[in-house]
Parts: sequence; C-alpha cells; structure tokens
Amino acid sequence: MPFVLKKFAIENNHGIKIQQFLINNTPLNISNSQKLLAKGRVFDQNNKVLQNGQKVQGEFIQVALFQGQTRGLKPIFQTDDFAIFDKPSGVMVHPTSRTTSYTLLDEIRYHFGDTANLAHRIDQETSGLVLVTKHRYSDIILKEMFENRMYDKNYLAIVEGKIEKSLEIGAGIKKATNSKIGVKMETSENGKTSFTMIKPIQYNKEKDQTLVEATPHTGRQHQIRVHLESIGHRIVGDPIYGVDEDIADQYLLKKLSTEHRIVATGDKRLLLHANYLSFTYKGIKYKIYSKQNFI
Repeated sequence: MPFVLKKFAIENNHGIKIQQFLINNTPLNISNSQKLLAKGRVFDQNNKVLQNGQKVQGEFIQVALFQGQTRGLKPIFQTDDFAIFDKPSGVMVHPTSRTTSYTLLDEIRYHFGDTANLAHRIDQETSGLVLVTKHRYSDIILKEMFENRMYDKNYLAIVEGKIEKSLEIGAGIKKATNSKIGVKMETSENGKTSFTMIKPIQYNKEKDQTLVEATPHTGRQHQIRVHLESIGHRIVGDPIYGVDEDIADQYLLKKLSTEHRIVATGDKRLLLHANYLSFTYKGIKYKIYSKQNFI
C-alpha cells in the first residue's frame, strides 16, 4: 500500500480550520495541504473526509500520505537534480487510487524523498526511459522542458506487416467518437495536429512483423499506437487498438487472461519501448539509451 494513514493530535487546536491546522501541525506546506484536501485524503478520527473550510474537532485527524516502497528498481543514471529509470512493462508510473499497490512513483519517492516527481509519463504497458526530478527547482525546469518539447525521444516497436521505407504520419488525433472504450483515440481531419516519423529497422518474414523506430514530434495520447494502427501496422500486443472492442473492454476491466490476450493481440504485452532520450540541462547535453533487452 503506497498510502499510509498518519495521525496528528489536535490538542489545543480545536476550532481552527483544517487547512490552517495542516500547515501549522504537519510537515505539509500550503500547496500539498490544499491538494490532499481536494483529493479527499484528510479524515477525522471517525474516518470521515474533511473538506476545506471545516473546523477540526476531536482528538486527532488522519492524513493519507504517500510512502514509497521499493521492489528493487533503481535508476540507470542520475545527477544531483534528476534521474532516469528504465521502467518495465506493466508498471504504472503513478497511482490511480489509494489502493494502487505499486507504481514507479514508489521507487522515485523511496530513493529520493517526498519532493521527487515524474517529469513526464508513459503508458503502463510501455517500457523504457522515464525522467524524474529530485527537487522542486529541477521539477519546474524539466517539466517545462517537456511541455515545450525541448528534447529528442524515440521508441522501438514491433508492428504487424512489412514496412519497407521510412515514412511520416501526419494524421490529426482526437478522442474516439463511436467507441465504448473511454481512453481510445482515433485519427481525424478534425483532430489535434500530430506527427510521427517511422523508420523500419528489421523485417521478420516468418512472423510478418517489422521492428521500427518511432519518433513522435507531438505528444498526443497514444500517438504512436494510433498512428501505426491507422496505416494498417498495429503494434503487436496492443489490447486496445486493432482488436475487437469486447477484447479491449475485458482488458481494461482486468478480465482478460494471459492466454486469451496472446491469441487476441499477438503478445502478452504491448511491444512498445521508450528507447532513447536526449536533452540539454544547465548547459550539458545528455543522451540516454535504455538498457533493457526489448527484442
């Protein structure tokens, strides 16, 4: 469990507003106090959620604080300001609820403390490089770098069919309109501008699959997956794109067995890997390659 309930005695603070109590009597700052209240992670002694503006009563209040745990994953590179993790497929980068058992954020906070954060995110099933910040200063700088796309990043993917030459996919992307899958995206003339460069590396004739390098020049949700599926070269193992929506629904509800998934999608995981990341920070050019054996 990444979230731990910690108790803070009220003592002589009866009647003051909860946000003021948190600032004065816990390690939380104003920003973190507001976030925890907004997310419903502050409780009275009867486990009732406390709202911003309420006054504290009773003997103590409880706060659900994130406490990172490790499963042995370590950064492959780090400086005083940031670190790079080589995330395995299947690991979420951030918890989606208080009951989420383990994510990459566990390792980040375990190794670097409560001020460490993700500079960006990749999908749960996508493996590979993730940049994390160690403190608030680098968090501001590096997140802004990602927002402004001041970096180079490419992926490896194994796709269905043969791709013989390099190509650029420039179809716009928007939320899928006639789909029961809430996270699904689609290409559209009315979608947001999107560009992905695809370079074939190796063709496997026996499996009729191509290993490609994919370089996204924009950052749309599921961009590489959507673009490749749109040209008839779905990524092997994709449980959402290029498969029956009943299969995608079973996957999202965690009801799809490994055996059924392999038959339906071609693999037990999405064969997409964040392989390379390059950026400049404090005048130094960093070029990082994944150390995972993707193929």
